[in-house]
Amino acid sequence: MPFSYENFRAEIMVKHYWKTAALLAGCAWHPLALGCSSCGCTLNSDWSSQGYTTAAGWHIDTRYDYFDQSQLRSGTRGVSRSDITLPAEQEIQNDTINRNFTVGMDYSPSREWGVSLLIPWFDRPHSTYDEGETELSSSHSRGPGDVRIIGRYQGFQPDLSIGVQFGLKLPTGRIGDTFDSGPLAGQTVDRGLQLGTGTTDLLLGVYSVRALGASFAWFGNLMLQQPLNSREQFKPGAGLNLTLGLRYTGILPATLSPQLQLNVRAEKRESGANADVENSGATLAYLSPGVGFKLTQRLDGFAFVQVPVYQRVNGLQLQPRFFSSVGFRYRF
Repeated sequence: MPFSYENFRAEIMVKHYWKTAALLAGCAWHPLALGCSSCGCTLNSDWSSQGYTTAAGWHIDTRYDYFDQSQLRSGTRGVSRSDITLPAEQEIQNDTINRNFTVGMDYSPSREWGVSLLIPWFDRPHSTYDEGETELSSSHSRGPGDVRIIGRYQGFQPDLSIGVQFGLKLPTGRIGDTFDSGPLAGQTVDRGLQLGTGTTDLLLGVYSVRALGASFAWFGNLMLQQPLNSREQFKPGAGLNLTLGLRYTGILPATLSPQLQLNVRAEKRESGANADVENSGATLAYLSPGVGFKLTQRLDGFAFVQVPVYQRVNGLQLQPRFFSSVGFRYRF
């Protein structure tokens, strides 16, 4: 067949559409705002629910997230530290730095079915002024978090454009870390800041991927996280994540895919005697510009920044000013 630029471009666009339809359900689907100060990135980097992965086989994903929770907020407003006099009548959290690394293993026995195992590792320094204190108390938690097992089915349409997700978050992360220094030294860190929640949570989601002409595509993902039990008088609030994304696929050669996501998270308050009920629960929305890129035939990556566009928190909570995320996927 004679060479045709139009046919060549159409072939590239079809391949690129399926390879660039993705980015998250978890950090690879991280729960957001698990406690009074705990917060997780809501970026969607779930390659499968965005259409990147439609072939059977094994894949390995890695992802790194960084965010510094240093901004005090109450309701929809920021709170100036200069307006707070120490000692205070309530705890005043100072700073929580999050360095999160997630490894995911994904297997698809067919184009319609798949399952992912997500293993997070956290590095989280935290400092706070306890009620009635003027000296900082500090902790530094490092270790694995709660593992997630998520299955999916996307055989409702011939083009695999609609799918569902279902799985569990397991209580594999520690819940007994203590403060290292300050007036609270030796006491247990707030449950919302532990490496795990101690609970088994149900995960249910639905997603869709659609083309918008020759050079654009959109995707959407909605996922519910519902705790099924409590542990040592603590139960995290149920959470709902919504992601809407738009990507441009018209760059030739097909190695870059600019993308913009809107990530929304709503979470109810914690409950139980060891919960910080007054200072937990939030509704948060972020804009996330970024890019997906192809490094080799088998290796893809992405880099994103998240910036808040709406924040409403209960009580007094720490929130980050931005998130940064980078990740890779290797196809065997």
